[in-house]
Amino acid sequence: MVKSGHRFLEDLVMFATQLKSFFWVARLGSITQAARQLRLSQPTVTAQIKALEEQYEVELFTRQSGRLAITDAGLKLLPGVEKLLLQSAQIESALRQSGHVNQGQLRIGATAPYYVLDIVKRYQQQYALVEVSIVNGNSRQMIQALAEYQVDLATSSHLDTDPRLLRLELGRDPLALVVHRQHALAGQRSVAIKDLAKNTLILRERGSMTRQMTEQMLEAAQVSPHRILEIASRESIREAVIRQMGISIFARHEASAHPDLVVLDLEGEVPCLPEYLYCLRERRDAQLIQPFLQMAESRKN
Repeated sequence: MVKSGHRFLEDLVMFATQLKSFFWVARLGSITQAARQLRLSQPTVTAQIKALEEQYEVELFTRQSGRLAITDAGLKLLPGVEKLLLQSAQIESALRQSGHVNQGQLRIGATAPYYVLDIVKRYQQQYALVEVSIVNGNSRQMIQALAEYQVDLATSSHLDTDPRLLRLELGRDPLALVVHRQHALAGQRSVAIKDLAKNTLILRERGSMTRQMTEQMLEAAQVSPHRILEIASRESIREAVIRQMGISIFARHEASAHPDLVVLDLEGEVPCLPEYLYCLRERRDAQLIQPFLQMAESRKN
């Protein structure tokens, strides 16, 4: 009897895992991107979808001209799977938050950890048994993760007016240019946007608010960089600038000190990058979320 119960649970977990793989491949249209989202290997995601198809004798995806396409059967299945996974995430989140306020797990999605680190430090000092985890991504990814209950709180540079979201402004910072100390611009006190034209400009991936504001500045000044290099993380961009692969634009507080880097002001009307803290309004009073929001609110005052 016990063995049968264990087997049932194992099968249930496997089924849920297979459905997650199906959902993310369908949503992203790519096994590679789905594997990255799920933090699994590509062969694992492929095997899970294949097992789901074989067990129920259904074709969920086809390849058309080398691209993955969801079948009609997959399309019919998708809304129900999405609803099931969302409900599962809600239940899991409620269970984690239902215990004593002094213990549990708080998950934070952050575009710029700079703004939340002081709050996290205070939070951990007061709630030492709460495990706090911070994951990084761009603004759109963090809001999406919040909506899908993958994180409990999220920071984002995007002003999102969705009524389901509670929003606190943590701060705002002007954009600044980051160059290597040996770069031709390094000796200037400030830099005009037109001076970027002959350089390789390193940008974040699309969906990043820093990239969006940078592109808006360049367009307004009618400036086209010599070359664009896209790199998906601040840390990697910083390393690329250190290796003299190009220059980049950061929010000033994100341009951490390094002996090989020089941070320069941009001339003219420079946009400021805001940073907001979001949570789902329905969860604002959750045991572990409420005190964090209170600390964030008191930080502003």
